[in-house]
Amino acid sequence: MKRGLSGDNEDSSSSCEGPMEGSKKIRHHSEEPDDMASNWARLPQEILLHVFQYLPLLDRAFASQVCRSWNQAFHMPELWRCFEFELNQPATSYLKATHPDLIKQIIKRHSNHLQYVSFKVDSSTESAEAACDILSQLVNCSLKTLGLISTARPSFMELPKSHFISALTVVFVNSKSLSSLKIDDTPVDDPSLKVLVANNSDTLKLLKMSSCPHVSPAGILCVADQCHGLRELALNYHLLSDELLIALSSEKHVHLEHLRIDVVSENPGQQFHTIKKSSWDAMVRHSPKFNLVMYFFLYEDEFGPFFRDEIPVTHLYFGRSVSKDVLGRVGMTCPRLVELVVCANGLRPLDEELIRIAERCQQLSAIGLGECEVSCSAFVEFVKMCGRRLSQLSIMEEVLIPDHKYSLDEIHWEVSKHLGRVWFPDMMPTW
Repeated sequence: MKRGLSGDNEDSSSSCEGPMEGSKKIRHHSEEPDDMASNWARLPQEILLHVFQYLPLLDRAFASQVCRSWNQAFHMPELWRCFEFELNQPATSYLKATHPDLIKQIIKRHSNHLQYVSFKVDSSTESAEAACDILSQLVNCSLKTLGLISTARPSFMELPKSHFISALTVVFVNSKSLSSLKIDDTPVDDPSLKVLVANNSDTLKLLKMSSCPHVSPAGILCVADQCHGLRELALNYHLLSDELLIALSSEKHVHLEHLRIDVVSENPGQQFHTIKKSSWDAMVRHSPKFNLVMYFFLYEDEFGPFFRDEIPVTHLYFGRSVSKDVLGRVGMTCPRLVELVVCANGLRPLDEELIRIAERCQQLSAIGLGECEVSCSAFVEFVKMCGRRLSQLSIMEEVLIPDHKYSLDEIHWEVSKHLGRVWFPDMMPTW
C-alpha cells in the first residue's frame, strides 16, 4: 500500500510538476518574439546604417517607424550625404517624385549633411522652379557634387535667367569644395562661372555644361585658367577655342583625362570655326592619354572645317547621315581613334573607307554601323585587318551586302574566325 501510495504520490507529484514545467516552456516560447524584437532594437548603429543604405527611400522611412533606435538611424548624417531630388508633376509625368514633406524635412534637418546631390526634373517649368527653390535654401551645406538633369526637354531653360542664376550662386558661394558640376541645358552664364571659380577653383575636377547658350568662350576660358585640377570637361563646339586648348595644356594644369565636344547644328548651313592642329598637338603633348569624345549632329554640307588636319579624337559618333568623303577623311586624320559609330550614310558602299580606317586607326577596338552599306568581302577584310582587338562589333544585318565571295549565311563564320569568338550581325526587331 505504501509502495502504491508512494507511487501515487510520485505520479501525482509528476503530474503536478508536468503542467508547471509545460507552462514554463510555453511561457519561454511566448517570450521569444519579445526577446527577438528587443535584440533588433539593440543592433549597433553601424550595422543599421549599413542595412539602411541598401533600402529605397520609402522603405527606409517605413523602417524608421519601428522603434526609437531605427528612427535615430534614419536621421544619421551618413545616410543623407548622397541624395537625388526627383521633381515631377503628376499631371505631366508618370515618374515618381520626392514627397514635399520629405523635402521640407531634409532642408530642415539634413541640408548641412548633403554632399552629393542631383536634381532630376521633368519637362514642366514648375519642377525646374522647385529645384531652384531647394537650391536657394542650401545655405548651410558644402556640396562636393551637383547635377541638374532634365529628363525630357530642358525645363531649366524656360526659367527667368536671374532666378536660376541666383539659386545656383547660393551653392557656388557656400559650398567651397565642389569637385563635380553637371549643368547641361541650363541658363548659366559667364558671371556665375566667375563666382564658381572664385569659391571652388582648388577643388573642381569635372565640369559638364553642354548646351549652355549664355556662356561664351571667354567664360569657359576663365574656368580653365583658374581651375588647374580640372580633369574632365564637356561642352559645345562653339565654346572650344585654340586659347582654351592652350590653357588646358599649360604646365600648371593637371593632365586632362576626358574632353567631350558636342558639335550640333542649330540651323542648316551653320558655319563652324576651325581649331589649329598646333593647339591639338599641344594637348596631346601635355595629356598624351586623354580621351577626346566628339558627337556630330551636322548636315552633310556642314562638315567642311572638320577632318582636314590630324585631330586626336578617340571616340567619334555621327548622329546624322555622313558622307563617304567625310568618312574617308576620318581614316586619314584620326590615328588615335578607338571607337566609331555611324548612324547613317546612304546607299553608297563604304568598302574603301572601312579598309582605310582599319589601316590607319591602329587602336580601333569598337565600331557600330546603322543605316549604311558594306559588301561582305570588304567587311571580312576589315575585321581581318583589325583582328581580335575589336572588342565591340555592332553591325545591322541590313548593312551587309552579299557578293561573289560571301553570303549572309556564311559571313558570321568567317568573321567569328578572325575575332576569335562567336559573332552574328544585329537583327532589326520586328514589331
